[in-house]
Amino acid sequence: MRKDRDWIKATIAHERTEAVPYNATFCPPVISALQEHFGTDDIKEALGFPIRTWWCTAARPLYASPAEYGERTTDEFGVVWANSDIDRGTPVGPPLTEANLSGYTFPDPAAECRFEHLDRWCRDNREHFTIIWVGDLWERATFMRGMENILLDVALNQRFVEELLRGIADYILATMEILFDRFAFDGIALSDDYGSQKAMLISPDHWRMFIKPLLAEIYGLAGKHGRYTFHHSCGNILPIIPDMIEVGVDILNPIQPEAMDIYKLKRDFGADLTLCGGLRTQDLLPTGTPQQIRDEVRKLKTEMGAGGGYILEPGITIQADVPMENTLALFEEAGKTP
Repeated sequence: MRKDRDWIKATIAHERTEAVPYNATFCPPVISALQEHFGTDDIKEALGFPIRTWWCTAARPLYASPAEYGERTTDEFGVVWANSDIDRGTPVGPPLTEANLSGYTFPDPAAECRFEHLDRWCRDNREHFTIIWVGDLWERATFMRGMENILLDVALNQRFVEELLRGIADYILATMEILFDRFAFDGIALSDDYGSQKAMLISPDHWRMFIKPLLAEIYGLAGKHGRYTFHHSCGNILPIIPDMIEVGVDILNPIQPEAMDIYKLKRDFGADLTLCGGLRTQDLLPTGTPQQIRDEVRKLKTEMGAGGGYILEPGITIQADVPMENTLALFEEAGKTP
């Protein structure tokens, strides 16, 4: 019987495996539809995912339904969000209206309520490859200051940017220390978008100045404790992928094929990274036929999966515009053993 943890560890080590592992994330309407289709709340088990992910409890969950949380919710960092039934919502109220931290207090990373559920979750999922999300860094700064303002700050208020990112990084590092001390799990994940569809949101030089040293600390701490590292960044981040390898990223997600040539990524960096993602979500999944999706999944398994170091996954969360028959075709084909 295939063991999920061994399957993912062998994939990361670029060892030969029986099959290419696969994974996905879903927006709330898709989660509900899949639960109804399979007759279970545990759709990851129904779909045979070898990876399980979870997170510390937050003041506002990733998906905050307006019916439950109201039209607006403030998270622990003071960011006001407009809630949505179909996606994670939109940050609409940054707490830092000026480029300074005077009067601002970062949330307490050691708040006990953040960790109460994790011991049981780790035990319940110990047969799977377990990843805990530890937060966001640059992305969190964009929420706290607003995208336009933080990009101006990068040019005009660099000391403030350093202080803000330092404070966020310290929160992440303190969270990780608690997690490593108390819980048994395989890896940590950071969500930190750096790219648009065409290019990076922040220049590679500024990324190396402000973000890279902090990522080196975060991923260095994970390595010190024997944990794997999973980094999510949408968009075209090609210029900094060698840097990501240098700071110790094990799995890079979601390698959007609309933004980068994923087959060139495999050729250039596939020996040093595990690439996770690569299935087109902007056209193929919502408008393609089930057969077209099956064909693309087979191609990804054959070409991206060659030599290990690849986890098949859509290039972003599966949205409500994807027909159920296409979603099912994706996972039926992904789950086939050669």
